[in-house]
Parts: sequence; structure tokens; C-alpha cells
Amino acid sequence: MDKRSNLLIFILAVGVFGILNTEMGVIGILPLIADYYDVSVSKAGLFVSLFALVVAISAPSMPLLFSGINRKKAMLLVLGVFVLGNLVSIIASNFTIALIARVIPAIFHPIYCSMALTVAANSVSKEKAPKAVSKIMLGVSAGMVLGVPITSFIASETSFEMAMLFFAIINALTFLATLLFVPSMPVKERLTYGSQLSVLKNSITWISIAAVVFINSAIFGVYSYLAEYLETITNISGKTISLMLVVYGGANVIGNIVAGMLLTKNAIKTVAIFPFTLGAVYILLFSFGQFTVPMAIITLVWGILAGIGGNIAQYWITSAAPKAPDFANGLFLSSANIGTTIGTAVGGLFISIIGTQYIVVGGLLSLILGAVCILLRNNIFSPRKQVSIEEI
Repeated sequence: MDKRSNLLIFILAVGVFGILNTEMGVIGILPLIADYYDVSVSKAGLFVSLFALVVAISAPSMPLLFSGINRKKAMLLVLGVFVLGNLVSIIASNFTIALIARVIPAIFHPIYCSMALTVAANSVSKEKAPKAVSKIMLGVSAGMVLGVPITSFIASETSFEMAMLFFAIINALTFLATLLFVPSMPVKERLTYGSQLSVLKNSITWISIAAVVFINSAIFGVYSYLAEYLETITNISGKTISLMLVVYGGANVIGNIVAGMLLTKNAIKTVAIFPFTLGAVYILLFSFGQFTVPMAIITLVWGILAGIGGNIAQYWITSAAPKAPDFANGLFLSSANIGTTIGTAVGGLFISIIGTQYIVVGGLLSLILGAVCILLRNNIFSPRKQVSIEEI
């Protein structure tokens, strides 16, 4: 990669970090939000759940609508909306207004993220595309996982307003960097909406979507309750729990770097092996989760695999619809959010019915279904079979 491509990918990765940090960073400060607006913690949870729901709904349509617009202009628009949304959140004294200030940016969220993934892949050769995409996914992981402890630290040391200001500053800096250093990116070959939507006629697209929903369900259905698991099963203190969450987050970032190398080397094999590897880690988690040292090691390995899983999910959908990259990345974002929602709901169900230790059962069930979808796609749409079909 040349210096120009590296700078472009770095700016995009920071942009994605800022957007995902705005979405997920508030997880660690929900009690503070509840106190600030004088609402219940469950109502404060709308800051996360409503944002994710809006992303899941708008992810297929918004990248499609903006697919013909100059990508630099579209990304500046999204970053501008996020900066304004963050600033309104700082000054809003009313919970409903603050919630609206989060929902509006959520509508635009998929445009930036899908374009960032597409631009990164197109800025390098086809062989190096998975590595370039993995750097954008690194920003996704950092925003989703490391953003939580960073935001919690800022809010606990200063105030809720300063945590919101942190979101605004990251997005504003990315806006300036995009304005100054990112070249104009007009769309050379504008795809019609019909040609992009036509990928939904292909069964490979739907099998890939199902696989991604189950993979994300397996990852987040267990990760969402990691703090609860560490407290009730491993029986460790609050500070140690925070440290474990940081370990998971750091490992997640490492996983993105590893994923870029693995997918470049042998993508199909990497995807096929993934559910079985994560399944083995979940079995170890169930067996040794009550012991602190083994749990620390398991958390580290689990975090790396979760980072790899995010990249696999993105690759699996975009490789199923290579002719409509922006739309495919929108489908990836929607599928990932649906998977997160389902996984979290299933995990909560297992906790309420049979106890916290059994959240891994929900994860394992999702992995089995994900593995079936992956093997189904590999069997039906193997390159050899596709060649023979084309010959006919």
C-alpha cells in the first residue's frame, strides 16, 4: 500500500471508530444517563437499543440511496450529522430530545461505514483488499469494545457532558481530516438501484446473511453478558472485571489484524473453521469459567476470535454480492445488528431460565446454525461447481 492509501484508510478507520464509539460508548454510562435525565436505567438503555434498531432498519436502504453520490461529500454529510447530534446531546436537558439527537445520526450511520469498507477495498489491489478492510474493522472493534471503558473513564472522572464532547471531538477531527486530506471520490460507474437489489434474488446472498446473523448472535449473545458472567460465575471484583473487559477489547483489535492475514491467505478455510474454534472456546468457558486465571486466558483467546468473526461476517456477505459492494456492506451492517439483537435476547432468556453460566448454550446453538449455513454455501457454491455451471 502507498502512503496515500495508508492515510486514506487511517482516516476512514478513525471515522468508523468515532461513529461506533458514539453508538456503543454509552453502554458503560447508562446509570449516569439515567441519573442525568431522571429516568430508569431500562429507559436509558434506549440510547443503545433504539440506536442499534435504527441502524438495522436503515442499513440496507441508506447505502443504496447514496451509492451514486460522491463518496467524500456523503461521508462529510454523515460526520457533520454526528457532530451536531453529539453537541445537541450535551445541551439537551430533556431525555426525548437527547434520544432524537441519537436516532437521527443512527439513520446515517450505515452510509459512512459501508462506504468506508468499500473505499478501503477499492484503494488497493484485489489480493490486498481483506487486509485493507481489516484495518477499517479495527476501527469498528475499537469503537465497539474499547470505546466503552474510555467513555466510562471520562464520565466518571469528569461528567456526562464531557463524555458526549469526546464523541463530538472525534467526529469533528475526522470531518476536518476528510475535508483536507481525502480526495474527491465521484462514483465512476453508477449502478442502478435495480441491479444492486437484484443480488437479493440469489440464494447465496440469503444463505450468507443467515450465516452472519448466527455468527454475530453467537458472539454478542455471550459477550453482552461478560461482565455479569465475571461477577456471578468467576466471582471477581469490579476493578478486575474492568481489566478483563479491556483485555477482551485489546484482543478484539488483535483479532482484526490476524483476520486480514488469514482471509488473504485462505478465506474459505478460515470461515469454515471459525464456528468450530469459537465453539471450543465456549466449551472451555463453560468448564473453567469459575477460575480466574483460566478465565483470563479464555477471555484473551475469545477476544481475538471475536475480532476475526467480525471480519469473516463482512467478507462473507460482500463476497456473495461483489457487484453491489455498497449495498452488500449495508446488508452486512443490518445482519450484524439483527444478530446482536437476537443473541442478546437469547442470552438474557437463558440467564433468566437456567442461570448465567448457561449463556454459552445460546452461543453454541447459534454457532451450530452458523456452521450449517457456511457449509451449505461452500457445498452449493464452491468455485469448482460455479465453473462447471458456467461451462454448461
